[in-house]
Amino acid sequence: MNSFKQRLSTTLWSLLVLASFLGLWEWGPGALGVPDFVLPPLSRVASEAVRIWDSERLLWHAGITGMEVVVGFVLGSLLGAVIGYALGLSPKVEAVLSPYLLALQIAPKVAFAPLFVMWLGYTVYPKILVAVLIVFFPVLINVLQAMRTMDRDMINLARSFSASRLQVFRMVEYPTTMPALFSGLRIASTLAVIGVVVGELVGGNMGLGYMLVFFEGQGNTAGVFVVIGALTVIGIIAYYAVALAEQRVLHYLPSAERRSA
Repeated sequence: MNSFKQRLSTTLWSLLVLASFLGLWEWGPGALGVPDFVLPPLSRVASEAVRIWDSERLLWHAGITGMEVVVGFVLGSLLGAVIGYALGLSPKVEAVLSPYLLALQIAPKVAFAPLFVMWLGYTVYPKILVAVLIVFFPVLINVLQAMRTMDRDMINLARSFSASRLQVFRMVEYPTTMPALFSGLRIASTLAVIGVVVGELVGGNMGLGYMLVFFEGQGNTAGVFVVIGALTVIGIIAYYAVALAEQRVLHYLPSAERRSA
């Protein structure tokens, strides 16, 4: 009962904060004399959202961006996890490749977007590649760190039972690193949206990033807010999709342990 009251109180306070924010957005700019082209009121943004939905194919552009986010996230996460496990299993290979991976990590990933556009043209592929590049490192680093801090006693125990190297990885190392892997995936899910939008801003002719550039060129501030809202929704969906998968896969762990991973 106390838990239910606590959740209800938290929900009510959260809704109060939301209502206060929306109220300030609606009446604050007018009260402060802020012009609409700088900060349009909420009602203006809502009416513009309806217009964009009807005449600018907002859902279609959001679908293109969502598809690029999903593909970039999946490919980048898979690549980061595979290389992270490979480096964790072979310290010698890690020592050889770590300077190059560090250099690639330090390089600003968004700077590669114009290069990808020149290579692949105004297609979906440059946006996906930017997302892959941005998603890759959080997953790689989390997996590699988990492999480095592995409990050696568990590995030695498995080997004492004549477990092969593959069995040690499958039964000890891989399950133990799953919380860290999902921690990296949660971060990567939001970064994938950023990577795709950067690619669309640099060289896009479709997607929400393209719409941002289009409305910015028109001076349509309300339209820009609509697109930002749509991108936020995509990011929230991506994050909670990963969180839901984490709950399903790591259901055997206490929730506090999953969050601390």
